[in-house]
Amino acid sequence: MVCFCFLVDQKRKIKGSKPAAGTCSRCGCGARIADMKTSTRFCLIPIYCRSWRAIICCFCGSVLKSYR
Repeated sequence: MVCFCFLVDQKRKIKGSKPAAGTCSRCGCGARIADMKTSTRFCLIPIYCRSWRAIICCFCGSVLKSYR
């Protein structure tokens, strides 16, 4: 028996942010502390949502450190 599962999409959204001390290790720009929300949808139906905090770069958007 074969079962196929397809993940439709996973979106990250920034709910709020504030400046943080330090710079990005990849591009050298400033960093921010952001409250993030990740939502996962399967066949256009939201099945999982999670809120978490992360330190992100202002310029390139990379996640430098996450707090779950």
